[in-house]
Amino acid sequence: MTKPVVLIAEELSPATVEALGPDFEIRSCDGSDRSQLLAAIVDADAILIRSATKVDAEALAAARSLKVVARAGVGLDNVDVKAATQAGVMVVNAPTSNIVSAAELAIALLLASARNVPQAGSALREGQWKRSQYSGAELYEKTVGVVGLGRIGMLVAERLSAFGMKVIAFDPYVSSVRAGQLGVRLVALDDLLAESDFITVHLPRTPETLGLIGDAELHKVKPTVQIINAARGGIVDEKALYDAIVDGRVAGAGLDVYSKEPCTDSPLFGLDSVVATPHLGASTAEAQERAGVSVARSVRLALAGELVPDAVNVSGGVIDTDVRPGIPLTEKLGRVFTAIAAGVPVQLDVEVRGEIAALDVSVLQLAALKGLFLDVVEEQVTYVNAPALAKDRGIEVRLVKDPNCPEFRNMITLRGTLADGTHLSVSGTLTGPKQIAKLVGIDGLDLEVPIADHLLVLRYTDRPGVIGVLGRLLGAAGANIAAMQVGRDVEGGEAVSVLTLDTAVGAGVIEQIAGEIGATSARLVELSD
Repeated sequence: MTKPVVLIAEELSPATVEALGPDFEIRSCDGSDRSQLLAAIVDADAILIRSATKVDAEALAAARSLKVVARAGVGLDNVDVKAATQAGVMVVNAPTSNIVSAAELAIALLLASARNVPQAGSALREGQWKRSQYSGAELYEKTVGVVGLGRIGMLVAERLSAFGMKVIAFDPYVSSVRAGQLGVRLVALDDLLAESDFITVHLPRTPETLGLIGDAELHKVKPTVQIINAARGGIVDEKALYDAIVDGRVAGAGLDVYSKEPCTDSPLFGLDSVVATPHLGASTAEAQERAGVSVARSVRLALAGELVPDAVNVSGGVIDTDVRPGIPLTEKLGRVFTAIAAGVPVQLDVEVRGEIAALDVSVLQLAALKGLFLDVVEEQVTYVNAPALAKDRGIEVRLVKDPNCPEFRNMITLRGTLADGTHLSVSGTLTGPKQIAKLVGIDGLDLEVPIADHLLVLRYTDRPGVIGVLGRLLGAAGANIAAMQVGRDVEGGEAVSVLTLDTAVGAGVIEQIAGEIGATSARLVELSD
């Protein structure tokens, strides 16, 4: 059996390859070499990168089998997430791998700026003893303003509190209660600028945050302030910062990131009061190993067809262990729905009933959509692009939850309206210690039959002799019936039969069956891959 191909396009820790395990064919290339990348990515199922490899629309178009792009780090500036989503390619990163390293570097820059550590060291190596010139400032009882109280900002706040600093923060998305638990006072940005002796930035780079601290803001700070940016370049306007330091309105800065990288010629580097490093936030052995191992695990999950909590272009997040078994069941129900309907609905309700309704079951909506399109579109269908496929076709989708489920512990129903105005519903559940997937209802008619690779679904008016006809015709076709169940509303009324077959049967056999029993609908549902 051919192993999936995992392409490692940049140097990663040995632990990354170890975490991938023996189930993949591991290949390597220099992702910064464009021609080499485009040639190597053609038949890759997954690609692992850092920051030097650009996975854009061109690279994605060249990749015929790609299912996941894994960035061993936090930022995704070098990945075209939109193009990946349209192609059904999952994008994952390691959002928590470097948070400790980044927080520690921010504090290192703050301390180095406060005490002029690199400048004094450089002078000493040049034979100059400049004790008086490089006197600094204590952190104790000073005020530090944290711009962005996310995971890294919180770590920085916790650590600086231990220095005896007063910590204030600006973050419109954090509650005052949560900030209070950390001993942090939330303030408006203008108040933070005015009060802070040190300002440290911990925000993502977005259109809203680009230039957040610019010329106007740097006219509101204390002249003794030190500004630290170890987050993303461009959040602090570098030209405005240079002018403010030269004019004496800002005492100094500690910078690890720049608006354009690599950066080796910024005017800021010529200022003695600026401490600068070349984007070292994640550059620790521990962070690199955590990032590589994290995305390796994500690749394993993605190539196994499972959802990945760290996927940036798939909604859902962490999946509860009680919800996880329902994912393949719901996907199969989606495939059963489209097979019976011979198309996709214009409106679909994904109904989740029972104990799991109290949990986050949004992943089941994704699974239903994936199953819905899996057998009816030519392109690759994944958890990533299934919502876009539904949107493109104008399908309205709702997730309905109800804790009450008298029949089973949990039950999932896909209930849809078709283009001709008719309605269809299919229901399924998992039973027993082995969590066997069963089809338990079609259009409200109760039945209970295991979901197998080959399902024959028949609708007809209930009457004697139908089972005999089915046995005779399927037997003549060499198709063995593994299980069968009939659901009906009343004797002599509408009935639905579901048969699990050991092998598929041809369209001619199905037409013959439909003719002899007077079926209004006869569909073979193929769930084998």
